[in-house]
This record gives sequence, C-alpha cells and structure tokens, in this order.
Amino acid sequence: MTTSSPLRRLATAVAAAVPAAAVPAAAVLAVVFAAPPAAASDVKIFQTQSEKAFLAGTLEGISIDPLGRLRLADRVQRLTSIDEPFLLSLAAHPRGWVVGTGNAGKVLLVTRGGDVEELFTAEEPEIFAVAADDDGTVWAASSPDGKVYRIAADGSAEEWFDPGETYIWALAHAGDGALLVATGTQGRLFRVAERGLGEVVYDSEDTHLRSLLPLPDGKVLVGTAGEGWIQLLEPAAGGWKVRTLYDAAESEVAALTLAPDGTRYAAVVASEASQIVLTPGASSQPAAGGGDDEDSKSGDGEGSVTVSVNAGGEAPGTPPATGSRRSAYRGPRSEVLKISPTGVVETLWKLDDETVFDLLFQRGKLWVATGLEGKLYAWNGSQMVLEKDVDERQVVALVADDPGPAFATTNAAALFRTTGGTERSGVYTSAALDGDQISRFGTFRWRGEVPRGGSLEVSFRSGISAEPDRTWSAWSPWQRSGGGNGGEVTLDGVPRGRYAQWRARLSAGNGDSPLIYAVELTYRQENLRPRVDSLEVLQPGEILVPANFNPGAQTFEPSSPRPDGIFTTLEASTGRDDVRLKSLWKPGWRTLRWKVTDDNGDELVYRLEVRPAGDAETSGGGTNGGGTTSGDDSWFEIAGDLDDDHHVFDARVLPDGLYRFRLTASDRRDNPNGDALTVERLSEPVVVDHSPPALLAVERAGAGRLRVRVSDAWSPLTEAEVSVDAGGWQKLLPEDQLLDGRGESFLVDAPSAARLVLLRLTDAAYNEVTYDLLPRLAGQGR
Repeated sequence: MTTSSPLRRLATAVAAAVPAAAVPAAAVLAVVFAAPPAAASDVKIFQTQSEKAFLAGTLEGISIDPLGRLRLADRVQRLTSIDEPFLLSLAAHPRGWVVGTGNAGKVLLVTRGGDVEELFTAEEPEIFAVAADDDGTVWAASSPDGKVYRIAADGSAEEWFDPGETYIWALAHAGDGALLVATGTQGRLFRVAERGLGEVVYDSEDTHLRSLLPLPDGKVLVGTAGEGWIQLLEPAAGGWKVRTLYDAAESEVAALTLAPDGTRYAAVVASEASQIVLTPGASSQPAAGGGDDEDSKSGDGEGSVTVSVNAGGEAPGTPPATGSRRSAYRGPRSEVLKISPTGVVETLWKLDDETVFDLLFQRGKLWVATGLEGKLYAWNGSQMVLEKDVDERQVVALVADDPGPAFATTNAAALFRTTGGTERSGVYTSAALDGDQISRFGTFRWRGEVPRGGSLEVSFRSGISAEPDRTWSAWSPWQRSGGGNGGEVTLDGVPRGRYAQWRARLSAGNGDSPLIYAVELTYRQENLRPRVDSLEVLQPGEILVPANFNPGAQTFEPSSPRPDGIFTTLEASTGRDDVRLKSLWKPGWRTLRWKVTDDNGDELVYRLEVRPAGDAETSGGGTNGGGTTSGDDSWFEIAGDLDDDHHVFDARVLPDGLYRFRLTASDRRDNPNGDALTVERLSEPVVVDHSPPALLAVERAGAGRLRVRVSDAWSPLTEAEVSVDAGGWQKLLPEDQLLDGRGESFLVDAPSAARLVLLRLTDAAYNEVTYDLLPRLAGQGR
C-alpha cells in the first residue's frame, strides 16, 4: 500500500486534546462478608465470620452460640411425624401433648413415647386453639363457625360453647377457672363458666382477638389482629376496664408470654406472613384484620377457608393467602417486643425475613419459634441465639417441658422435645457462594477449636447453577482438618465453577463441642475476554472535554458553527469518578468514543489505530473476539495505553479520504504472565474531509437568474445560502428541492443591476466556503 507522508507521520502528529475521566476498573466481589474489589488475576476470598453470615447456610445438629460461633446444638428428639396437612395448635397434657390440626379438624394426643392417638374430630376443618387440664380434660376450639368442645379424660366429647363467631383463635383459663375464648371476626372475648353459658367481657373495635395471656393478678393481656393492638383487660365492677399498651405498625399480635419477674413478651407480625391467615370463600367472612377492604377478600369458589402456613409456604394447590398487612407498611416481617410490668414497651428484636409464630419464656430464656426456614431461637439477655434448625419449614408452637421446651412444626407436621445434653455430631452446609464468573477454588481455612477426642471434617462441591442440583459436582470426600486453633485444606479435585459450597462435620470430644469462629475460601476467576459494546465516531469537529475544562490558549468554540441541536452540550461519562463531559467545537478534530465491558472487572487499556478503507483493506486474517481482522501490518497507531473511554485527535494530518479505525482493548494490566486477553472492534468507514465544496459553473438562466452547479469530493452538501449586494443570507434549495447530494444545481435570483452575489456552501464535514458568482460570468455578458 502506498501511503502519503502525512499518514506515516500520524503516530507523532496526533495527540489527545484534553485529559478526561478514565474507565473504572470496577470489580464486584461476591462474598458473604464484604471485601475490597480485586481484578481477575487477584485471589479473592469468601469470608464467613458472623452470626448473620452463618445463618445463610443449613444447620443439622448445629447451633450458633451467643458469640456467633458454630457449635453442636442441644440434643432435640423428634418424637413423631403427624399425618395431617397442618399442625395448628399445641398444649401440654398429663400424658404428653395435645395438638390441633387442619384441614380435617382433628384433635390428637401425642404421648411422651411418641404414640399418636385421635381424641376427637370436629365437623369444622381447623382447630386453631387447644388447652388441657391437669385431670386430662382437653378443650378444643374449631373454625370456621367456631365452637368450643370439651373432651373428657375417658374420651367422651361434647360441644361446650357456641359463641356465634366465625373463628376462635385462643383459649385460656382465667384465674377463677373460667374458660376465656378469643374470637373473630367481631373481635369479642367470652368468659365461659358453665356449659353453654358465656358472657362477652370485652367487645373490641378490632376484628380479631388473636392471642391471650392471663396474668397472675387476674388481669388478661390480649393481642388483636387487624390493628395490631396489645391491650390490658382488668376485671372491674360493671365490666372490664381496657387499656391499650401498644399499637404496632404490624397488624397482628401473634403470641404473648410471661416471665417470672412479670415482664411480658409479644410477637407482632405482618399478617400475610402469619401461620393463621385465611383465604375466605364466596360465602365466608373477611380474612383476619381484613375488615371491609376489598383487597382483603378473595374466593376459592367453594365457600371454604384455606389456612396459609406462611408467605410462600402454602400447601400445594391452595390459593394464595389474603393478608391484612397495611399497604403502606414497609417495616420488618416480625418484631419481638418486651413489655415491662409497668407497661413500658420496647423492641427486643426485628426479623426482616422470618415470621415469629410463638413465644415461650422458660428457664431464664425467651424462646422464639419462626419460619420460613424452621428455626428456633432463644434470647439470652443480650441477643438472639439460634438453638435449633429443623428440616420442617415452620416452628409454630412452643410449650414448657423438662429440660427444655417441646415444639411443634408444620409443613411438615411433627413434634419435637428437648432432651438435654448436646448432639454427638452435626453438619453445617454453607450457602452457595457466588464467584460471579467461572472460577478456580483454592484453599479453605477455618479458625476455631477442636477439643481432645473431637474432630472437624470438611467437604466441598461446585457448580454452574445458582441452586445446587444434579449438575453440580459430587461432594468431595470428607477431610479431617487441623485442630487447636484451626486448620487449612486445599480444594484439589474440586472442578471449576461459578458457585461453590463447603460443609463441616463436627464431632464432640470429651463432652465438648468443636467451635468454628470464621471461615475463608479462596478463589480466582477465570479470565474472560473484554467485550466491546459500542464504538462510535462523533461528528466532525465535535470533541468531548470535562465540564470544568478551560481551553486556555487553544482555540475552541462552545458550539458548532450551526447551533441547530446537532450536538449534545453536556452528558455523563462512564469513566472513573463519573466526570461529566461537555461538547466543544474544534474544526478539523475528531473524537472516537467507546464502551467496553469486562466481566472480571479488570482494568482495561486501549489502543487506537487507523488505515484507509476501500480497496486497500485486507480481507484475510483471523478474528479476535470482535469480528475484526488481525495479523496484517496496514494499521497505523493513533494512540496506545489509553485509559479513557474516548479519544480526541487532530484529524487534519489525514488526507481527504475514507478510513477505518480500530479499537483494541486489553486486560493485560491485571493479567500478566501471558494470561491477558484482547478484543478488537472496527469502526464503520469514516469520511475524513477537509476540502470545501467546489464551484463548477455559473451561467445565465434567463433574465435576472443564474444557474449554478457545485460539487463536493467526499461529503454531501448540507446548506446553501445566497446574499445579494451584502443583503441578509437567504436559504437556497437546489433545483430538485432536495439538498442531499455531493453535486447540486441551483437557480439563483440575481437582478441585472446586482453588483455582488455571494453563494455560501457547507458540507456534511462542516467545511464552509463562499463564492462571488458574478466574476464567473465574465465573458457571458453580465
């Protein structure tokens, strides 16, 4: 290829006009515990070293202690599974525990040996509340069309009280032995002293009385659903006095419990997350707290009531639950409140993603039953501690037992009891750790303690899908790791993948549990080729500079010669620190701008090159990730080692012609030792045109008119104006009425007495020229 000397001098003749923002080397490190950004070549670390981080995993026989450490959990015995869709209520019984179920309305007795006996089946489908006396008498409340049944110790059953209410949510014995019955949808509390005889002792302005707590002094604490009130009821002559202690942002008070020192605790929840949320049918009453709000009504087409086990945890085939959570509410899903004996209320704990179903104070601890992941917590006086994580999705009820509480689960229904001592072994499985890209996993380190006679073993697997499935690798064999204060294991043989999991098996020794304080897993992303999203050549003369740029001694104009909206005057840069840019006009200069993405977050460096387009272009050579040709030496460098996302240069060194530009992006700064990858992108053919339009001919076209023919070698004409005798410029259209070609013919009005007729032409490259037409008529008889 023959190249003119200006082109050969291009490498030294072109230069950036002004500094601009650099492209950020952004890297997002997906870790359980935040870590600083790093490039693809850097080793990154997944860190897990807090209670919140450990809770993201799965605990089997493992708990998290008050210091946020993994350890073996207190031993819990799974007494039995219950073959019913839902377990809704639980109470202690002299022979074991009595449970209420749905949707078959069964009342069951679970003996301390784990046997299950059916005590009673109600005509109504749900048993939301049960209670038991010391003599073995069982009280069961059914819903909807609520009724209270008495089941004697000999197995005989009878309807004891019909409140005429749709739902019965809670049963409790008052200090005088009478049965208290909390109902909805009229929000009434009944006192039942004899069979069939009940009096309304409180008629609430809320729609449901959801929870009850009789106090030793004869007062009763009531929690409502709809408004979320905690209210204190006190027997008095002529009726009970009522005082509201708390108005919760959440709409349901799901549970109440009492500590020996008189402190009360309450769980308030957003109602659509509750265990007991109803989807009423066409003939049923509104859902809990729904009132007359149309949004709270839905139908299943059969007039039945569906119990939602929790948000996202409904039984298969059931319609979605209708909750009463206020539409403007944006707070946590649940809160645990502490209420002093004097009535002062404070928040003990907030749960953003879990629902509290029940509370129990026993042996100096406040026990908290939750879902969606079936976790049992205990408040130790300063913070919540995870005591048990079961496979079932919701822990819905707690009762006091020895040495620790018994608890019931639903989805699936089962009954558990604390037996004392700690588990002999347990397994913790981490959440799937996301490396953002295909990665190679290196070393696993842990800090903690292993007692004499105990052990800690680890295992690993990897995969591409976000959720572990059968496409993941198999778990690696268990490896015994360290002792004392920790250990280290290399992940040899674990396939590369985007995600990884680790698990640890803890085994007790000498009665003590191993402890894990913190875990690190190192990885390095596979280097991925950068990706050119766009490469554009801006309009001739348009340059980009920082918004605060002062041109100093250089010649810049604030806009183009034709400020007709062609240029954007201010736009945001994608560069480092989000420096804002503005457009200026500098005749003869050109700007290239690009956007390149690197999925590893590597820092990128750019090179710009140019060559004539057309017949001289090569058609051979391989492609390099951008659909461009490579391997030829016909390119001339404009600039290398660029950090910005644009480049401005003086294009006047290029002769008029058609050119292509090539952008090469490389991640070599973050990937040395031959690991760097590059990508290329060619621009569309670009016209470089420094020459103004030419005047070809001027001739008479009748009295007072001239026909003018003009042409441009490279660019179409964009504007033509005429001025007669120094008058104002007037727009001029060609004879075909479309000013769009490189050659055009105009008819110009030029009176015979005119002394000066000027024609001003502008082409698409903003080259401008003015011609005096009359001298061109010399010899034609002006």
